[in-house]
Parts: sequence; structure tokens; C-alpha cells
Amino acid sequence: MLHEEKKLLIEKRNSEIFLRPRFSITLEENYELLLDRFSNQFKNKTVLFRGSVVDGHVFISVPKKEEHFWSPQLHLEFIKVTETTTVLKGLFGPKPQVWTFFMFLHFILGALFVGFGVLLYANISLEKPVFLPVVMLLVVPFLWILLYVLGKIGKDTGKPQMKKLHHFMIENI
Repeated sequence: MLHEEKKLLIEKRNSEIFLRPRFSITLEENYELLLDRFSNQFKNKTVLFRGSVVDGHVFISVPKKEEHFWSPQLHLEFIKVTETTTVLKGLFGPKPQVWTFFMFLHFILGALFVGFGVLLYANISLEKPVFLPVVMLLVVPFLWILLYVLGKIGKDTGKPQMKKLHHFMIENI
């Protein structure tokens, strides 16, 4: 649904280094109308994107046939300021399953780092060999960096789809 009049949109983005880019836009439009517009789009069988509208939140995903492990999802939150002003906050990120898996891996690596730090301290105190804990305290940060690089590669892999999701959002606001 394209609108006839041109709107001035000022999109505030945070830094591009984040794995989950965020943005916000102040819209001179009614909160309910915006949500209804997205809801109607998702009911339309010809729309390319899948999505849902729940309590002021809109979740937009790529079509099933184009989906891959690194496919992004766009989460929009509409905040009612006045009857005619709405703030839109957007967040690009991986599917919740992928994000949860990455956070789980970060937690495991953090626990391993602390555990091997404690083991190193204990082995030094007991005058036992310290080879394994020292090696692991060097390996775990390397694995953290590797995990970050994999996330960055995933973000770059999903960038064309992020642009399509962003374009769809702009068309509908």
C-alpha cells in the first residue's frame, strides 16, 4: 500500500557495529492506523513477507522459501505519544532460536572462562600443573572472538534480506 503524499521520515540509527541494528522514527500518524495497516498487509495473500501484530509490536519475517539459518527478523514497536504522533522503534535480529543459541554459547564460554580461572588459582595454590587451565584461558577468548566473527558473517549474509524487510516497513508506514 503506497501513499500518494510524500512523508518526511527521519530515521535515527545506532552504530553499524552492532549485531542487532536498532533504529527509531517519529511518525505523524495515528497509532491504531499504523498497526491496522500492517495487520491488513499480513492478511493479504500476495504479500511477500510473513508477520504478526501483537499489542503494539509487529514481527516481520522473510518468506519461508527464502529463509536460511541467518535470515533476519524485523521487530517493530509502536509507541503512542499523542493521537497523531507515534514513535516507531525497530530492531533487526536473527530468528529467536538463533539468538538464544548464540546467547547460550556465550554463557557457556563465560562459565568456562571463570571455571578455568578458578582451576588455575587452585592449581597454583596447591602447586599442581597449570598447563591445562592456562591453555584454556587463552583458547576461550579466542572462541569468543570466533563466535563474534560468525555472528558478523551471519549479519552480512542476511543484509540483503534486511534491506527488503526495511523497504517493506517503509512502504507500509
